[in-house]
Amino acid sequence: MLLGFVLLFGYALVVWLVFFKFKWLKFSIAWGFFSTFFAAHLLLIFLIGLRFVTPLATEARVIQHTIQLIPRLPEPTLVTAVLVQPNVPVKKGQSLFQFDRRPYEFKVRQLEAQLAKARQDVLVLKADTAINTQKIAKIKADLDYAKYQQQLSTSLAKQGAGPEEDAQKWTAEVAAREAGIKEAQAEETRARLRYTSDIGGVNTTVAAIQAELDLARYYLDNTLMVAPEDGYIINLQVRPGMVAGEIRLGAIASFIVDEGRYLLANYFQENLKYVKPGQEAEVALDLYPGQIFKGKVEAIWQGSGAGQMLPSGTVPNFQYVPTELPQGQFAVAIRLDGADQSKFPIGTQGRSAIYTNPNSAFVVLRKIGIRGYTWLNFIYPFSG
Repeated sequence: MLLGFVLLFGYALVVWLVFFKFKWLKFSIAWGFFSTFFAAHLLLIFLIGLRFVTPLATEARVIQHTIQLIPRLPEPTLVTAVLVQPNVPVKKGQSLFQFDRRPYEFKVRQLEAQLAKARQDVLVLKADTAINTQKIAKIKADLDYAKYQQQLSTSLAKQGAGPEEDAQKWTAEVAAREAGIKEAQAEETRARLRYTSDIGGVNTTVAAIQAELDLARYYLDNTLMVAPEDGYIINLQVRPGMVAGEIRLGAIASFIVDEGRYLLANYFQENLKYVKPGQEAEVALDLYPGQIFKGKVEAIWQGSGAGQMLPSGTVPNFQYVPTELPQGQFAVAIRLDGADQSKFPIGTQGRSAIYTNPNSAFVVLRKIGIRGYTWLNFIYPFSG
């Protein structure tokens, strides 16, 4: 920049000596045009230096993470209490909204009763298995007796010492006892399968009801909505008596998170040639006329929506873009210095300058420019 000042001063000195001091040449319209043309090109040194050494963003705003508060409930539920005030800071875990607990308490009690019954049923299945085992043993004993009577009656009938009907009766009895054993064995197998059906050592019916109970308790816990982070709620419209839940679309409130706020500034792409994370930056916020805030470049968003193509059946159609339209820009995230970040509300806008070379003389010019902007905010815009 110093060389530019020397050239500009030297050229002005030559013009003054030649045309006004010694009047070696007559200052005509042609010489005036040439002098202005040459001086304007010398001023390009300052324009290029400011653009690349100290790029300026005319659009910058404070960005904060927001969380959409949506009730985690399976059905529409009545809001019974609002436990927070708008724009009042809250801590993580602090209660925000209370929903009607009764339907979920009833569901928990119902499932607790079903769980107790299922555990008792496991004991019943164990007893049924033992009963069926004894039943099989009894039927086998009866079968042995029936076979004995069948053999005896058949032998007597052949000798003519007994009626043929007794032999037929005990033959039918043996068949009935054999069928009874198969039936009892099937019942014993069914009872044993029910009793031994488990997952991880827990009966499957008990495990299923336990899972339903855990889910019901989860929903019961969610009838009290708490702050997910440190922050605050703006535009609070929730009132007791409102119904929220599964059918309601969207969130019931927006939660502004304190942690992680930053300034997002839009820069022309060519001005970011020498910008790197960690470089110093200065910010003039419209909220604070006459003040300059320090910061550092955190990240450069290498991309914009102009380069995104959504999947479709349409062939891309590239059209001429007039040169007078704004050029494509990239966003730069700047982390503002200071322990108290609450003084930078979400949406606060202003301008920011990045100093790629803090030792350059162009930094002085940019600092003068951005300070002029922030002091002008005392009177502009003229809104009265």
